[in-house]
Amino acid sequence: MLHFQKKQNMRNSIKKNIPFYVMFIPVLIYFVIFRYVPLLLSLIISLEKYQPAKGIFSSKWVGLEYYKQFINSVFFWRLIRNTLGINFLQLTVGFVAPIILALLLNEVGRMRYKKLVQTVTYLPNFISSVVVVGMVVTFLSPSTGLVNNILAHLGMERINFLTEPSYFWGIYTVMTIWQTAGYSAIIYLASLTGISSELYEAARIDGAGRWAQLFHITLPGLTPTIVLLFLMKIGRVLDVGYETIVLMYNPSIYSTADVIGTYVYRRGILNGEYSFASAVGFFQSVIGLMLVLFANKIAKKTSETSLW
Repeated sequence: MLHFQKKQNMRNSIKKNIPFYVMFIPVLIYFVIFRYVPLLLSLIISLEKYQPAKGIFSSKWVGLEYYKQFINSVFFWRLIRNTLGINFLQLTVGFVAPIILALLLNEVGRMRYKKLVQTVTYLPNFISSVVVVGMVVTFLSPSTGLVNNILAHLGMERINFLTEPSYFWGIYTVMTIWQTAGYSAIIYLASLTGISSELYEAARIDGAGRWAQLFHITLPGLTPTIVLLFLMKIGRVLDVGYETIVLMYNPSIYSTADVIGTYVYRRGILNGEYSFASAVGFFQSVIGLMLVLFANKIAKKTSETSLW
């Protein structure tokens, strides 16, 4: 009887939500066609010596050969180190920057000034990566760049930043923060609007200052959003914006600038090694999924917020 009641409730729920299921169909079709089918085909290509003339299902099967090639490559650990190093900076400095920006904007009382700052910090998100890299190259030019002109004015030597491996991680991180912090801050600002003003009023009545309100009301209210975005960021820990790096790097800084994405671009796209590129791409996806599952499990145990 209880089982029958559950089935009946499920049927009633489905009938009640039919419009929502219909609205979800285009989304489902999109993910199946543009996400899951390419992922499956990529897995097949990575397990064979793919030749476009023969097609996916007629190419020679080689198993895990290209996975072994990548792992045993002399560049493997360098690529892992650079990818994780850049992403570590993104997860620490880059992830914290928009949170701080949102908290600062939240404290601004004058709406005109607040909107102006929001607009100025948000606009870089719409600038093409090609233009942003062009600006970086211009600012850091050893002969006419603003940064080097300032160094020369202070009596210091000019530095060719874009040919010095030690500067690349810092340049890339600062550039990324400048371009994306304003956009990311909007998400946190939207989350801040959901915190009840009555909590702040009660805290002020109890004598709590701004710092006390920040640590006991604002940050706890932001925690669910921070955790969710952090978990999503963890899933892309092996994925760096290689398009931007390709525009910036050169052989003299491969030791710190070459990441998995750029290596795949050179071997997979420029050299036409499609099976190798697919193997590395699938390797990234599997590692990313494992990291998300692990981080989500920890988040579920230590807090009330998780992806599922």
